[in-house]
Amino acid sequence: MEKTFPQRLLLPLILLLGCFTGLFLYLVYASRAHSYLSHDPSACVNCHIMTPYYQSWQKSSHYLHAQCNDCHVPQDNIVRGYAFKAKDGMYHAAVFTARAEPQVIRPRNSSYTVIMENCIRCHKELNTDFVKTGMVKYSQVKEGKTVACWHCHRDTPHGTISNIAMSPNAIAPLPKLWNKKLSR
Repeated sequence: MEKTFPQRLLLPLILLLGCFTGLFLYLVYASRAHSYLSHDPSACVNCHIMTPYYQSWQKSSHYLHAQCNDCHVPQDNIVRGYAFKAKDGMYHAAVFTARAEPQVIRPRNSSYTVIMENCIRCHKELNTDFVKTGMVKYSQVKEGKTVACWHCHRDTPHGTISNIAMSPNAIAPLPKLWNKKLSR
C-alpha cells in the first residue's frame, strides 16, 4: 500500500515554508549579509564593536597595503577563503545576536592560524632572506617551538586597543547601505 502525503497538511506546510523563507530573506537583508562577500573594510564595521579596530587599522602602517580580509581571511584559495568567512561570520552573528560579545575581542585559534599564514605570506622575503625564520606555522607556536609574529609586533596593526571602552569616540564610516537609508 502506497503512503501519500495528506492533502489537508499541504496548505499549512506551504505557509510554514513561506514564513521561514520570508524570515530568512529578511534576516539576510537586515544583517546586510551580502556586504560580507566584498573586500570592503567598511563591511567589518556593520558591527559597532569593530569600530575601534577599524579606526586603529586606519592609523596603522598596514592601512595603505592591507585590508581586513588580507590578514583575517585565508588567501591560498577562494573556496577556503569564503568557507572561512562563512564559518567566522556565523559565529560572529550568533555571538552578537545573543549579546555575548566580550569587552576584549581576541581571535580564536583558527583565526590565529590564518593571521599568521598571512603575515608570513606578505612578509615572505623578510622571513626567508633577512631574519631567516622561514615559513613557520601557528601550530609550531602552540607547540612552543617558535613565537607568533605578534609576539614582537603586538601593536601591529591595531595598536594598543584592548577593549571597546578604550575608544568610545572611535569613528568609522557607515556602511553604504546605511547611508542610503539615512538620506531618505
